[in-house]
Amino acid sequence: MALRETQELAEYRSLMETPDEFEDGFGWQTVVGAFFIGFVMMPGSIYLGLVAGQTMGPAAEWTTIILFTEIARRSFAQLSRQQIYILYYIAGGLTAMMGGVALSGGPFALLIWNQFLRASAPGGLGDQVPNWVAPPPDSEAIALRTFVHSDWLPAIGVLLLTQVFSRVAWFTLGYSLFRLLSDGEQLPFPLAPIQAQAATALAEASQKEETWRWRIFSIGSMIGIGFGLIYLAVPTLTGAVLIQPVSILPIPWIDFTQGTERFLPGVATGIGTNLASLMLGFVLPFWMVVGSFLATVTTAIVNPIAHITGNLPTWRPGMETTRTMWATRIDIWLSWGVGTAFAVAGIGAYKMVAEWREYRETGDESGFGFGTRVAGRGDFTPWICLALFFAATTGYIVLCRILVPNFPIIFLIVYGYIWTPLQSYINARMVGLTGQFVAIPMIREATFILSGYKGVDVWFAPIPLGNYGATVQRFREIELTGNKFTAVLKAELLMFPIILVTSFLFWGYVWRLQPIPSVYYPYAQKMWDYQAITQWVWYSSTTEGGHQEIFQRAIKPGLMVGGLVFGLGIYSLLSWLRAPVLLIYGWIRGLGIMPHFIVLQFIGAVIGRYYMRERFGEANWRIWPPVLYAGFTCGMGLIAMLAIAIVLVKQSITQMPF
Repeated sequence: MALRETQELAEYRSLMETPDEFEDGFGWQTVVGAFFIGFVMMPGSIYLGLVAGQTMGPAAEWTTIILFTEIARRSFAQLSRQQIYILYYIAGGLTAMMGGVALSGGPFALLIWNQFLRASAPGGLGDQVPNWVAPPPDSEAIALRTFVHSDWLPAIGVLLLTQVFSRVAWFTLGYSLFRLLSDGEQLPFPLAPIQAQAATALAEASQKEETWRWRIFSIGSMIGIGFGLIYLAVPTLTGAVLIQPVSILPIPWIDFTQGTERFLPGVATGIGTNLASLMLGFVLPFWMVVGSFLATVTTAIVNPIAHITGNLPTWRPGMETTRTMWATRIDIWLSWGVGTAFAVAGIGAYKMVAEWREYRETGDESGFGFGTRVAGRGDFTPWICLALFFAATTGYIVLCRILVPNFPIIFLIVYGYIWTPLQSYINARMVGLTGQFVAIPMIREATFILSGYKGVDVWFAPIPLGNYGATVQRFREIELTGNKFTAVLKAELLMFPIILVTSFLFWGYVWRLQPIPSVYYPYAQKMWDYQAITQWVWYSSTTEGGHQEIFQRAIKPGLMVGGLVFGLGIYSLLSWLRAPVLLIYGWIRGLGIMPHFIVLQFIGAVIGRYYMRERFGEANWRIWPPVLYAGFTCGMGLIAMLAIAIVLVKQSITQMPF
């Protein structure tokens, strides 16, 4: 390992030492906090995702910590760092968000998405989707928009089983890999101290003196409240009393695509309207954001040339942003993105092997196996954890065998017993050495296609294919905060029934109020259709007849090879020039993000680097943005909760029989 990188890892290790004593952060505060988040924060989290595509996570985390620390102060008590972290952990778990569709609010969000995905299937493919995914579109359960119907029983049963299997699998394998790599091999996990310190930053709020974190957080909160009133509250409240909601700012973007198609054919143009994207540019690494912006510039150059040369046949004049993005992905960027994804995976694997060799030459050679138990840390027996992991994997395989009996079982066995542990180990080692994540892309897609299986049901099956390497860092963070691992296990056991009940109640209620997506949920209305048609491109690859036409048109081996060569070549060139290699990672990231959001992120990154840093000093601006952004999301989240509470009360009153 290079001397500079070794010094950087040593600097990260010195940020936070492993404590000598451990405490159980689980207590009555945790139980009350979990119910508070589940029954108070979750409705706002659901609504914020549907309306603005924004996560409630930071708002839930910080608001809960602030509330409980203030209660503790007035009770002449003080929350410990361990208690703070467990509250933070639960808040993040209960308000986690699913990818590009911005679904939050627990597992029943997936059922809402699945019923939309089935209803939006092209060319009759929806008839091939089994009922254990979602009821058919003509079902009474869909017409009434309710989960309380017998047609939902197969889908809910599969959902509950997979929730149990997934939680057992990630916890047990993640802990076993932590013991293997952290205790056994003493890997540094360079980013864990930063995350652990960020999670406990508000422990000082229970003290009497005010700190810079509180001031910066308060500033961000007031900005978020002011913007949230305009961006979220106005359309939410007017939508409750008018036929169409009134929006001061279009959500989630202003679309220029149809106006610029004459001189930029095939290019999605526009600008996002959510200030959160601009503030996120303050937080993200500058050169990564620059790389993403360069990706949007690249598409603005390549797409018109491709249209002129006849290589953009799917795009048609008059298409708005989401359809334009879909068309250009089919013709160019899906295949190119697969190639660049393999380049990133190859780079990560190469760096992992090289740095592992150098680390073993200069590091501690005494680490072997699972290491030794740390007194008072609440350790588990790794071999029992591995046995539980393989039991959960077996449950996955049996369930998949029942749901898709004709899919070759050898793939399920290799997925669950071999590939998932191997991929998780590779990723965990990469995280432990460099803080970077790595995954081999398109394994699921490639094996489904190469298996020769015909049918779309396999794409919805709970295949035991996962990558739990990232969870290893979470266990290191828990250790650094001085928490016992048994406290986290208790928190998980508490969260599971709460998230199931609240997710069922609130998603069912929100769905009953208005169709999802609809004009009342602007982000979902814009993005769900785009995500659905993109997924159906892959699903059509395992169908018979003409349904494969779109997939065959999208997959271009030449572009895949070009993307692979480009990714490896640019990375090598940047490394040789000693330029920021984050440019290439950002460029690849930019191909998968709506350019309207990237424009705002780039503006924020430029303002932060060339104005804010000069105005407030480099030392301050290095540590302020994450707290400022957390405060902003907290402010917007509070406004979202207030607005949705008013709407829910109003709808409940108007629907009461008198």
